[in-house]
Amino acid sequence: MLSFKHVVITASLLLSFLVRAELPPGAESLDLMPWPRQVVLPDVAQKWVLDNHLAIAVSGDDLGEMPTLWRSRIERQTGWQLLPAPQDSTRAGIQIYIAKRVAAVPQLASDESYQLIVTPQGATLAAATRFGALRGMETLLQLLRRDGDNTFLPAVTINDAPRFPWRGLLLDPARHFLPVADILRQLDGMAAAKLNVLHWHLTDDQGWRFASTHYPLLQQLASDGNFYTPQQMKEVVAYATRLGIRVVPEIDFPGHASSIAVAYPALLSAPGPYAMERGWGVHPPTLDPSNEKVYAFIDTLTGELAEIFPDAYLHIGGDEVDDSQWKQSKKIQAFMRRQQLADSHGLQAYFNQRVEKILARHHRKMVGWDEIFHPDLPHNIVIQSWQGPDSLAASAAQGYQGILSTGFYLDQPQSTAYHYRNAILPQTLDVETQVAKDEKAQSWQFTMPRLKGSAVTGSFTLIDGEKGWRGFIDFSGKTRRALRDIHWQRDGQLSFAVDTWMGDTQPVLNLQQGKLSGYFLLGNVRYPVSGSALAAIPAGLPSQVPDQAAMKNILGGEAALWSENVTPEILDIKLWPRAFAVAERLWSPQEVQDEANMYQRLQAIDAWSVVSVGLQQQAESSRLLTRLANSNDIMPLQLFASALEPAQYYTRQHLKFQAGQYNQFAALNRLADALPAESNATRQLDQQLQILIAHPQDKSAAQAVRVQLALWRNNTAWVQPLLAQNSVLKPLQPVAEQVQRLSELGLMLLDKWQKGQGISDSYRQLAQRQLDDAALVQDEVVIAMVNPLTRLLNAFKVQ
Repeated sequence: MLSFKHVVITASLLLSFLVRAELPPGAESLDLMPWPRQVVLPDVAQKWVLDNHLAIAVSGDDLGEMPTLWRSRIERQTGWQLLPAPQDSTRAGIQIYIAKRVAAVPQLASDESYQLIVTPQGATLAAATRFGALRGMETLLQLLRRDGDNTFLPAVTINDAPRFPWRGLLLDPARHFLPVADILRQLDGMAAAKLNVLHWHLTDDQGWRFASTHYPLLQQLASDGNFYTPQQMKEVVAYATRLGIRVVPEIDFPGHASSIAVAYPALLSAPGPYAMERGWGVHPPTLDPSNEKVYAFIDTLTGELAEIFPDAYLHIGGDEVDDSQWKQSKKIQAFMRRQQLADSHGLQAYFNQRVEKILARHHRKMVGWDEIFHPDLPHNIVIQSWQGPDSLAASAAQGYQGILSTGFYLDQPQSTAYHYRNAILPQTLDVETQVAKDEKAQSWQFTMPRLKGSAVTGSFTLIDGEKGWRGFIDFSGKTRRALRDIHWQRDGQLSFAVDTWMGDTQPVLNLQQGKLSGYFLLGNVRYPVSGSALAAIPAGLPSQVPDQAAMKNILGGEAALWSENVTPEILDIKLWPRAFAVAERLWSPQEVQDEANMYQRLQAIDAWSVVSVGLQQQAESSRLLTRLANSNDIMPLQLFASALEPAQYYTRQHLKFQAGQYNQFAALNRLADALPAESNATRQLDQQLQILIAHPQDKSAAQAVRVQLALWRNNTAWVQPLLAQNSVLKPLQPVAEQVQRLSELGLMLLDKWQKGQGISDSYRQLAQRQLDDAALVQDEVVIAMVNPLTRLLNAFKVQ
């Protein structure tokens, strides 16, 4: 083992090593997530072979019971019973050296850097502070593996530090309550993913979850008996602190105040009466900014929160304020005239300035959503953006710190790749928009109705240049985005891809005789569109990208798990393992972007997080499937489920709205609720089909496709009896029949492709109609195999 003086490194020295992301040969087998900043492997494959004598020693700081917890996790990963640690700590195989003793409560500026060196003789973890040691041990535990001969750690040197200091996860117990035990488990997952901020959304229209000492009617009248006592909240804070995680509480002001209205209606802008709000959406009850008792109320609650939560930041919400009560109140309108406030935005800014001063007296800094942004607020506030990079860039350019949540809404079932591509920092438009002399351009306007809310409108432009097609899209009210994967099919059919606030967006359009038709594929759901050709290229909104100095105001981001469609029994299914990919985007260097490698590592991390961390995404899914099957023989239902995905974007919520189930008591007990956000089986099928399309004689890819399609086809006879015996599953019986027919279609297409045969136009049209019929949302699920089979069909030559 190396001596202490050789391995303890200061933060500045460690950061001098961390210059770029490296993926040396062989590193792809290291299933680490987030990927470290620098990985160095020895020239010859080496490893440290382990046995149950393994011990951990810590010097430089007291990590409390963490070494004992790490030993327990090693036992879970190996199945061993570790021998007691040796009295002589220098004999421990894992040596942790901490350079500087710091306070145990994590801060925004806490140093999380570390260096991990594994040799055939042992492992040395050197960290600048306790927080780097915590992060480094998660990396070591991810490295622990077993081959055909041994349990071991591969020899490696890792130099690591996070890209962003604010890497958070929002949990929302206001819509559906989350017990403390479930929150503690998510903290374990966050630590494993190197996330360091729990944003605890404690209040909203549908529930008040923070037990107030001075205003007890809040929890008595507005919680249905589901709330956290001060002791429970302190327990969560203590647990998070041990893991190096900050806890930022949120109490929503001045909107989303229906729960306050139930308990203390005199604080509201209209007299009421008020009842508990059960429906989702934005609702009128709003605090009265002209009432001094409102500020006394906030002052008292802030003092209570400050006693429980030591973090320097407190979140006030501030989003989606329905100003109808303000406009209808003669008292408030008169107050606005006296204060010379021109509109509701000015009134909210006045309110926020008062609240900010209250927070400052309690030594707290304000965090709020985009709507709180106002130049009269001090620059030490943090703006959390749900409105996207345009909003985040605008506030950063004005000197305000910010964090991004757009693109990281894990309550929406979206692909992991979509979250993984989500850039934290605003990006320049990476496409030439000017049309050169010898180039041709065409622009089209479109309208895409949604199931709830206003239609999405905009335009896109295609330019045919010397290097092929390029283009950009202008959604109304948003800055321009570049198109990728532009592809023309037969008969004037066009497809391209672009990431939007709605998720993976893939328009499939027919452009003929000045008319536009087709659909936008939002994730996995088709939304019909219409439109027409434009005579000129639209001007578009100017790009919102701040300079490099302003970019430093962006502190990181947060994944958000809003709980309209989340209950404790499916909490882990919604979060994991996708949250690891979000964590990688926040921790790892910007250059780490290989999606295929990410999915490879994510699959391994999914299994590791269940065994080592104790996350329950797989157990929850199995439990729900067992209930649906009325049996522990769930394999047919699992295989059937692997062909499906929950309808993505906000499709499920909007369907519930149309069905009158857009509320707190809508059952979340269907197969859609047991499904992960995306089907790994279908994604792998698509990968194999892409290989086969590029290399028709690839026997391995063809066999993989054939086996998967045959499994789905043959499973129908086994799954149909399970679907028939449960009223919740019965609506999926036609879906099972479609899965069988699509599998048979895929096998026929596979045979033709391997034989080099073409297809007739009538056969293509018939197959396309079958795929189109199967693409419809049914019981909130989508048959995910439609898109890979469509790819294969489009690859055929039509005879």
